[in-house]
Amino acid sequence: MNIQGEVAEGFEAVREAFVRNFEVLGDRGAAVAVYRDGRKVVDLWAGPRDVDGGDVDGGDGGGGEAWAAGTAQVVRSATKGVAAVVPLLLHQRGLLDLDAPVAAYWPEFKAGGKERALVRDLLAHRAGVPALDVPLTPAEAEDGLSGARAVAEQQAFWEPGSAHGYHAQTYSWLLSELVLRVTGASLGQWLAQEVTGPRGLEFWIGLPEAEAARVGRVGPVDPPQTAGGLRTRPRRNVSEAWADPSSLTRRAFAAITPLPDENDPAFRAAELPASAGIGTARGLAGLYAALLGDTQDGTRLFTPQTARLAGTELSSGPDRVLVVNTRFGPGYMLHSPASPLLSPASFGHPGRGGSLGFADPETGIGFGYVTNAHAKSVTADPRAQALVRAVRSAL
Repeated sequence: MNIQGEVAEGFEAVREAFVRNFEVLGDRGAAVAVYRDGRKVVDLWAGPRDVDGGDVDGGDGGGGEAWAAGTAQVVRSATKGVAAVVPLLLHQRGLLDLDAPVAAYWPEFKAGGKERALVRDLLAHRAGVPALDVPLTPAEAEDGLSGARAVAEQQAFWEPGSAHGYHAQTYSWLLSELVLRVTGASLGQWLAQEVTGPRGLEFWIGLPEAEAARVGRVGPVDPPQTAGGLRTRPRRNVSEAWADPSSLTRRAFAAITPLPDENDPAFRAAELPASAGIGTARGLAGLYAALLGDTQDGTRLFTPQTARLAGTELSSGPDRVLVVNTRFGPGYMLHSPASPLLSPASFGHPGRGGSLGFADPETGIGFGYVTNAHAKSVTADPRAQALVRAVRSAL
C-alpha cells in the first residue's frame, strides 16, 4: 500500500496496524488520526477515495482517484459522539438541564407515556422510543419536520428511564428537536458556528455544498472478520434478532425505510445526527482532542467537570435493541466488551461498519478512524480495534 501522511516517533505501531488493515483485514480506502495532549502524533491515509474506485496503485488498471489529505466520508453512528458535544456544551453553559423533563423544552414530547422522560434519558438511549410504528421514508427523515413529529407522537416501548436500548435512527430527531427548542438553531448549524467552524475541524452534520467534492463514495464490503487471530462473529441472539422483522432490533434500524442512499447528495446535506455526519479522520480526532485541550491555544471545549460527565455511566447491561450488554454516558458509548475503547475512562462512538472516534482523558488521546468500506460490524470493527490496540501499545 502507498501509505500517505506521518507518524510521530513512538507511534510507528499505528502505521504498521494501518498497513495490516489493508493487507489482511480488507480495507479499501481509509484514514486514521491521533492527537495526544493536543499534539497530532498520527495522520495517515491510503487507498482509493471511492469504495468502488479502481486500484490507485495501478494493480487493476482502474485508475481510481486516490484518497487525499482532505478526503471525507460518511461515518454513520460515529456522528452521534460528535453531536453529543452540543447538548453537553449547552449544559455546561447553563442552557440545558439534564435532569429536566424533555417536555419542559419540547411540550409535544410528553405524548405516548413519555412525560417522565428526562433529558439524560434521551441522551443515554433510555427515552423508550428506539423505533417507529410507521417508519419514515428517506425524504421524510431528511425534511427536518417529519422525524420530530413522529417521535413526539410515538407511544413509548417501555417506561422512559427504566431500561435502555440503542436509538439507532430516532436519536437523530430526538436530539435535533431538543437542540432546536433550546437554541433556535439546528444542531448542525450550532455545531458549525460554535465548535467546528472556529477551530477549522473538518466535520459536518449537514454537508455544505462547497465541501461536496471532497467526499468519497462509501459502500458495503465483506472483509475478513479477523482480529488478533480470533474470528469475530455476531452472537447468535443478535443475528436472530436482526433476522426477525418484528424484533425491536430490526425495527430500530428500519425507522427509515428503505435505508437512505448514503452517497445521495440529499442524504449528505441532511442534518441527521444519528447517522449522516461526514468528516475526515483528522477532523474527528481533532474534535475529541479539542474536548480535552485545543490544539491551537491550549483552551478546551469541555471543562474537566463536563469531560467527567461525558464518561459517566448512565446506562449499562442488556441493551433491548443491540441484544448485548452496552454502556452509555450522556450521548457517548463507553468502553465495554461490546465496544472496546482505549481505557475505562474513554468516551466516544463507533459507526456501524467501521468508523470510530473517541477521547481518553487519562492519556489525553483524541482518536479518529474513517473508512469508505462499510463491513458488517456494528460496534467493534476489527480494523478500528487493531488501530486502538496499536495506540495502546505506543502509550
